[in-house]
Amino acid sequence: MTNFTLFKRLLLATTAGLLLASPASAEVMGAKVERTGDTKIMVSWSSKTPVDVYVADVADAGVAGAKLASGENKAGKFEINTGATARPYFYLKDSKDGTVVEIAERALPLDQGSNFRDVGGYPAAGGKHVRWGAVFRSGGTPMLSEADLARIQMLKLTDMVDLRSSEERTVAPTRIENVRYTAIGYSLTKMMAQQGPIDPTKLGGVYSTFPDFLIPQMRILFQKLLEDGTTVVYNCSAGQDRTGFATALLLYSLGVPRDLIYADYQLSTVYRRPQFEVPKIEPAVAERSEGLKTFASMMNNPAISKPRPLVDEQQRPFIAGAFAAIEAKWGSVDNYLAKEIGVGPADVVKLRAKYLE
Repeated sequence: MTNFTLFKRLLLATTAGLLLASPASAEVMGAKVERTGDTKIMVSWSSKTPVDVYVADVADAGVAGAKLASGENKAGKFEINTGATARPYFYLKDSKDGTVVEIAERALPLDQGSNFRDVGGYPAAGGKHVRWGAVFRSGGTPMLSEADLARIQMLKLTDMVDLRSSEERTVAPTRIENVRYTAIGYSLTKMMAQQGPIDPTKLGGVYSTFPDFLIPQMRILFQKLLEDGTTVVYNCSAGQDRTGFATALLLYSLGVPRDLIYADYQLSTVYRRPQFEVPKIEPAVAERSEGLKTFASMMNNPAISKPRPLVDEQQRPFIAGAFAAIEAKWGSVDNYLAKEIGVGPADVVKLRAKYLE
């Protein structure tokens, strides 16, 4: 078994119980959702008492708006056949205390997408959990199939915030339509000049530049997140670095513990599919600008494009470098959010009201 395969198994084993944690008072524990086929999904859990399994095709349906799929289930598992474009949400109701646990698939099963996943389900402030189906994160989406677009349409997205540079968006435009699209143009060449040569095994230094460099993008993203009635997806090319930074800030603002923020961040190693993030860049296209040439060179570097564990030699997640940079310059993440991103205490209250349940 390779180290990478072992890493994936350990990470998935850890997150199966950790990331889909049940409320402290619930008898239902370790709930998880796994896709066992193109249209088959297995829901499993542990409980000393029978569990009623409900299913809905929209988030926030609740037990009242869901259909009973398996009553008084004592087996601790239930497999369901879904439609090709279905995005089911499951409610596990404990027969003893009536506690309900909502769960869903972490990643969308896209044919030609990469790292497109739900930010929901994590334990957060006040004993609540992040809502499923409310915020999504992704890698580039230039090669989505028609079936993928149909699946994504089921999410009822209102806004897409693209964190990529102008060069990236030029060669790999998104295929997602009928959403409000927002991006801030910036030069990849300039970003690379600030960060220096990228060593994919030593990205902690790169992450330390994100809090300053990505301020305009984070302001736009949080403005969209704070608007009423929005369902937002945000992305970069891999959906792991700039998107990982954005997700870390969001989860932090919602009161998700730091260890879970780090665990979610590292799931990109499992869910990335680089072959669908950027189409092949022809040499003639790359020659149009220094930025495109730089980007094409990066995409041809197997060490950069291949998914790998996002930790340094001391096994610290690279995203910790961004937190360290924030705390060194602004004193705390709260100060950074308030002073640079425009997300003060009242906004945090609003975010939690909207995205926690």
